[in-house]
Amino acid sequence: MNYQAIKSIYLFEMARFFRTLTQSFISPVISTSLYFVVFGTAIGSRIEEVEGVGYGAFIVPGLIMLSVMTQATSNASFGIYFPKFIGTIYELLSAPVNFLEITLGYVGAAATKAMFIGLVILATSFLFVDITIAHPLAMLAFLTLTCLSFSLLGFIIGIWAGNFEQLQLIPLLIITPLVFLGGSFYSVSMLPPIWQTITLFNPVVYLISGFRWSFFGTADVPIGLSLFAIAMFTAACVGVIAWIFKTGWRIRQ
Repeated sequence: MNYQAIKSIYLFEMARFFRTLTQSFISPVISTSLYFVVFGTAIGSRIEEVEGVGYGAFIVPGLIMLSVMTQATSNASFGIYFPKFIGTIYELLSAPVNFLEITLGYVGAAATKAMFIGLVILATSFLFVDITIAHPLAMLAFLTLTCLSFSLLGFIIGIWAGNFEQLQLIPLLIITPLVFLGGSFYSVSMLPPIWQTITLFNPVVYLISGFRWSFFGTADVPIGLSLFAIAMFTAACVGVIAWIFKTGWRIRQ
């Protein structure tokens, strides 16, 4: 394992993040505040509690997941697409590094950025609602796994994308709607039976449910099923990335 290569890629990507640290810090704080004003105040005034939890606190895990999934995907996709766009990807491919080391460098940096955003949103939420995290270690584990898995997905998108518009295509048209329809701002149990069944086909439900369980001890689906879902998703992304580097699909074209 070439740890120096992983470190170099990781630090290069993180340096780009720190150059815009103010924007990276202020943006999630403002967006989270707006969500609390719109959902917590407007809707929260009509829905006092959901499964024994105040509505303002109930939406916190959903807000974190929404930002973490989109940020992890966007950061990882741009990180690998830009060197492909300017041609420096060929220098990386000709260097004595394998696909695992390249992936660890880019995905590790994207996951770190997304986790930072998630923790900033969590800290901001304490300004609006009173939150007690029932299982803090489980919360960090779910947050880490989500950051890693969606960074892997973003890495695949960055390789697939043929232009900058396509980088935002999947996050905007697929991931964001799935998060909104995955119980981020409501409980699946609040839906009619037929819609509960349909919602369970949404893979994001299992991630949000497990993450919310770490906060309040309640979940829409069993925790074991949530862990299995995120493990299978991560394994599938790793398998796709291995196939991409083996075949050179969208890289050597």
